[in-house]
Amino acid sequence: MTDVADRNQSTDDPVDEVNAWLEENWDPDLTVAEWWERLGTAGWSAPSLPENAYGKGLTRGDTVRVQQAIADFGALGAPGGLGLLLAAPTIATHGSPEQVEEFIRPIVTGQKAWCQLFSEPGAGSDLAGITSRAIKDGDEWIVTGQKVWTSGGQIADLGMLMARTDWDVPKHQGITYFGIDMHQAEIEIRPLTEMTGRAMFNEVFMTEARVPDSARIGDLNNGWAVANTTLMFERAGLGAGGGGGAGGAATPGTVAGDLEKRCGDFVREGGTGRRSSSTPGGTTRSNRGNMYVDMAKARGKHTVPSVRDGIIKLHILNEIAKYNNLRAKAGRAVGKDIPGLPNIAKLTMSDLVRTQRDVGLAILGMHGTLHAYNADDKKKLDEATGDPFLGFITESALFAQGPPIYGGTDQIQKNIIGERVLGLPKEPNEDRVKAFKDLPKNG
Repeated sequence: MTDVADRNQSTDDPVDEVNAWLEENWDPDLTVAEWWERLGTAGWSAPSLPENAYGKGLTRGDTVRVQQAIADFGALGAPGGLGLLLAAPTIATHGSPEQVEEFIRPIVTGQKAWCQLFSEPGAGSDLAGITSRAIKDGDEWIVTGQKVWTSGGQIADLGMLMARTDWDVPKHQGITYFGIDMHQAEIEIRPLTEMTGRAMFNEVFMTEARVPDSARIGDLNNGWAVANTTLMFERAGLGAGGGGGAGGAATPGTVAGDLEKRCGDFVREGGTGRRSSSTPGGTTRSNRGNMYVDMAKARGKHTVPSVRDGIIKLHILNEIAKYNNLRAKAGRAVGKDIPGLPNIAKLTMSDLVRTQRDVGLAILGMHGTLHAYNADDKKKLDEATGDPFLGFITESALFAQGPPIYGGTDQIQKNIIGERVLGLPKEPNEDRVKAFKDLPKNG
């Protein structure tokens, strides 16, 4: 497969191109499935993918511009979720042409939703310490084990699975990567309620679940390399300025039930196709810092030095993210990558959400102790306080503890930068020479 980093860049402005395409193709009366079929097969769902994998070969920066242009036009955006963010680019990098057709096409057209079956109760930061096992049985593999912190597992059709297939080699060498069907009785999904009141994460139990060998992504026992590709896209997509949160308001996959609904009902003003003209090319840059400025002024906190410092820090972090994206784009234009930049982006995002938490709560004052955990209570809280933004701030504050952990903890990002970018020595251990079965648990 063509590496996602090696792509021929179009000389035309992709924003102009997608706007012209939208003029001819957007129809708010289509079903979500029909619209995503058009968007995905035309290459606009995931334009950063290679052209031979339902993409346009665009840079990440241009992809974000395209996503914004679709939103500004008033059309339903691409199917969001981990399928588009992680599974599709990983399969485009390591999969076969048959797997591109089998797996990526249903992702870009929203037909299938994916989850990530990586972390385990005893293998989080030490991800290579997984003990979920896959045993070969003819043309299939039998999988038994437990996963945790599985985002979107309750609505997933397929999962990106890391499983141990060889216990007699060092732990990084005995892992294989699969795309496993989540709709089988041998897989049990249990939601985990967070302190925000939501249940985005799940724990997953697999008891002799089955996955065909044809769904193995990459070579046998080379799953660590494939997983690192997924993690690279995860860090870049979830990092500050990565655009990983972009996507349509509708939910992909067969479980959520959005595919047969009218697509125009998921966009503002019914998706009338009105284009924003706030900036050249119809693009805008959302600056959440402006909301904090407005809230601080409304509450008389805009003169408080610590609040002013925090708002300025938010602006600086957003600017750093923007310029790091430009650095990455310039590097790719000459065939180079900037070592450690996805890790830096992930660390910047962690700092950003913590700063949003601290600034938001400083502005709210005592009201920051109020939070609604369901829709009915939120409505009551909005009526009682007269502040519809309060719930957003408190939920952001409660959620801020998550991003520094998921997608690789801040400590892991710093280790990667120190060891792989700066060349600092690793801590001494035997995990790369001893057979995994002979290591102490999580050793």
